[in-house]
Amino acid sequence: MKHHNIPGTTMFGGDQAQQGLALNRMCFSFNSAENRAAFLKDEEAYCARFGLTAEQREAVRERNVLKMLAAGGNVYYLAKLAGIFGLGVQDIGAQQTGMSVDEFKAKLVAAGR
Repeated sequence: MKHHNIPGTTMFGGDQAQQGLALNRMCFSFNSAENRAAFLKDEEAYCARFGLTAEQREAVRERNVLKMLAAGGNVYYLAKLAGIFGLGVQDIGAQQTGMSVDEFKAKLVAAGR
């Protein structure tokens, strides 16, 4: 399979999956309301419980989805974590494009015309 180099895009493959295993396991655990509450009570302890790397913990603390992707996060699992932080799809799109949320929303509206 040929992979295309898309500037600013992290390609998710086998290496990324291995790198992000702990982060993705943690995010999968958020299917349970009890686990979401435990995370909100003590984020650092919850991250330690799953063995997140320093890079992954920093990305979580910063609420930076792009850094989480670069640290091996899978977008489908990260959506669970983003929801806990109150981040929606437009917030993530804004991060991906380097725009403010309002700028990103305006761009979506303009593209729909």
